[in-house]
Amino acid sequence: MTQKNPSFRRRKASKSIDLQQLPPVQGFALDKNLSVRQLLGHYSSLGFQASNLGRAVELVQRMKKDQAAVFLSLTSNMVSSGLREIIAQLVRHKLVAAIVTSTGAIEEDCIKSRHPFRVGDFEVNDSEVKANKLNRIGNLFVPDDHYVDFEAFHTKFIEKRYAQKRIWAPSDYVFELGKEIQDKHSVLHWATQNRIPIYCPGFVDGAMGDHFYFFNQGKREKLVIDQAADVTKFYDQILQPDKVGGVILGGGIAKHHLIGAAILRDGLDYAVYVSTGTQYDGSLSGALPKEAVSWNKLKDQRNAVAIEAEATLVFPLLAWAWVNL
Repeated sequence: MTQKNPSFRRRKASKSIDLQQLPPVQGFALDKNLSVRQLLGHYSSLGFQASNLGRAVELVQRMKKDQAAVFLSLTSNMVSSGLREIIAQLVRHKLVAAIVTSTGAIEEDCIKSRHPFRVGDFEVNDSEVKANKLNRIGNLFVPDDHYVDFEAFHTKFIEKRYAQKRIWAPSDYVFELGKEIQDKHSVLHWATQNRIPIYCPGFVDGAMGDHFYFFNQGKREKLVIDQAADVTKFYDQILQPDKVGGVILGGGIAKHHLIGAAILRDGLDYAVYVSTGTQYDGSLSGALPKEAVSWNKLKDQRNAVAIEAEATLVFPLLAWAWVNL
């Protein structure tokens, strides 16, 4: 006698999941008149990371509705890419309370206000890249001359700030730097215009650190970057609002500086992560929101989502929803 396959004839042992309350998995018609708003409305039902993007759209809408102060954390490669101009629009619309980032983002925003980066190739021969006096960031090319020009620009700026005073908090220094940039696509320009602070916890980790080193050579009285002053300013700011959300692109020191500060207020109220990092090496960069709950960096993982994707693929859509919905 043939036995019936028991695999899907299990006895139901729990009713904790109500399938009728969950949306069906479903695609959408490829209508040429489909709007961005309609497209985003379909993402939640697509499954996988598209559903997480749909969830992120809902969360940024809730942050706006609840008038939460949103802190945007990002690694410098976000500014290397075309996300720079998208982030600048979020700052122009005053949708962020502050930005937390690394020095490369400051430098490259300044450089891009004077010279464009170029789209190259991931698989190029890097010896040839070097021979052409180029530097590669993924598939982006930046000429040596851009950094030479930036050094000349920044050295003059250091001289002016040094004449003004000897000790600078990084966010105050960046605020003054934003005054020098008239590019309407610049993050620094709009941050200064709208008095939105940019915190950079590793301020001397980059070309700007080199510039400070050379500037201070032979000086009895040095230019001092007071990182502790910014810790005070940042912590005071994050402790004030009733609700605080974090939108976190990538990981690294910027991510940790934001969610670490959130411990002082028992965690972020909302969080959206966009990252390609993995949690299985124990790194902060790959850590998911549920791990942040264990550290008191996030109050409730139900008010958070991690989109495991490369940011240039998904953040333009999320940013569109943030501005327009």
